[in-house]
Parts: sequence; structure tokens; C-alpha cells
Amino acid sequence: MTDGLTDKAERAIASAKLLLAAGDTDGATNRAYYAMYDAALAALARTRTNAEVGASRTRAGLIARFGQHLVRTGRLDAALGRSLNRVQDLRLTADYLTPPVPTEDAAWAIGEAEMFVAAVRALLA
Repeated sequence: MTDGLTDKAERAIASAKLLLAAGDTDGATNRAYYAMYDAALAALARTRTNAEVGASRTRAGLIARFGQHLVRTGRLDAALGRSLNRVQDLRLTADYLTPPVPTEDAAWAIGEAEMFVAAVRALLA
């Protein structure tokens, strides 16, 4: 399951880059967030019980459990938890508000997603 989720996260990053190149900053931000979401779910799936992962099916629940079980325990850097929260905020802007996410913010979100997924892959290796 975890390999499938991290592979899915990598595909979301590739999609985010294509969307950004096409000028769709909202779509790029959305895909960057979901790359991080899938990677966080993969990390929790490997480190927690099925019941705990199942409780993480909401976005807020996943972020809270990611912080509790992976950041606070020192398994992953706190900067990753902060970037997950910030990219989620940008995704909410992208999906529900206007004007579109600025290009530099979308590009930042993609960069954060790349670092996040790499850190999770390293943790799972």
C-alpha cells in the first residue's frame, strides 16, 4: 500500500509541474497538496496501526496524526509538518477562492511537495 501511495504522490508532483507550466496555478497547487497528502498517508500507514490510519481519513485528522506520530516523535523534521499545513492553506485558496494562487506560491508548493515526498520515501526505505 505504501509504495502505491508514494508512487501516486510522485505522479501528483509531475501533474503539478505540467499544470504550472500551462499557467494553471490553482490546479498545480491542488496536485502539490495531494502529493503531500498521499505521502503522509503512506508514512502513517507504515508506522501506525490500521485503526489509527483509518482515523486519518479526513484532511485535518491526517495532518494532526502526521504531526503527532511523525513530527513530534522526531521521525520527520518539524518543517515538513509546517509545510504540509501551509500547502493545505494554499490548496483551500486554490479550490475555493479567487483570485488564483500566485505563480510563485504554486511553485513553492511544488518544491515543498518534492521535499516532503523525498523525506517520506527516505523514512520508508
